[in-house]
Amino acid sequence: MFLDDYLYKLILILPAIFIAGFVDSISGGGGLISIPAYIAAGLPPHYALGTNKFSSSFGTLFATITYKKNRMIDLKVALISSFFALIGSFFGTKTVLFIDQIILKSLILFLIPIIMIFVLLNKNFGMQDSSEKIGKKKIMFYSSIAGLTIGFYDGFFGPGTGIFLIFFYSVFLKYDLRISNGNTKIVNLSSNIMALITFMLNGKVILFIGIPAAIAGILGNILGSIITVKKGNKLIRFFFVSTLMFLFFKILYDIFIKSLL
Repeated sequence: MFLDDYLYKLILILPAIFIAGFVDSISGGGGLISIPAYIAAGLPPHYALGTNKFSSSFGTLFATITYKKNRMIDLKVALISSFFALIGSFFGTKTVLFIDQIILKSLILFLIPIIMIFVLLNKNFGMQDSSEKIGKKKIMFYSSIAGLTIGFYDGFFGPGTGIFLIFFYSVFLKYDLRISNGNTKIVNLSSNIMALITFMLNGKVILFIGIPAAIAGILGNILGSIITVKKGNKLIRFFFVSTLMFLFFKILYDIFIKSLL
């Protein structure tokens, strides 16, 4: 009976985690696929979040290694953003205890169409790397702001963190989408590891599900990152817009439909 239930959970979870890893390596937003899969398989929310952090951390690590080998990461900028993202995430987590998430969800629901219109109207968005035109002091300052702001969002709400980081790096730091995505992986990896430690210390990771899920996530991330290295900015742009649309409808569902069910 236990074995049947275990296999049923894996059949539901593993394909979703593979797809989530694939999408996450290209544009971010894999959690929009993986977390519902864990919950659909019967994991309680906190265990779903903890086990997802376990599998996604390993997947992101392998994507990061691939991008680093292919010189698609500005390590100094990514590390500065990571440091401030951890600070922002801490304050975001504290703030969520006092403020209803519906406020931020409504704001994001308003911002996503604006970002999508901006990207669709600017066909050269993220196609070229012009970061050398920005002074080092500005880059360091903007990297700190990006980490602090997106880190706060991640701690307060979470979904789509990687997408917004890619957008920030491309718009304000003038990186192309390849390097923006690579930088984002460093930030995601650091925040994932910190969150994973917290979940594991509190016993919220189910290892006999998390380990095979991690393998599926690694395979998805490796495949996605290899394709991204070959196809580059156009592929990231496509997945970026698609994931934004998915995030938009998810939040729309959470606010207006889920509450009615």
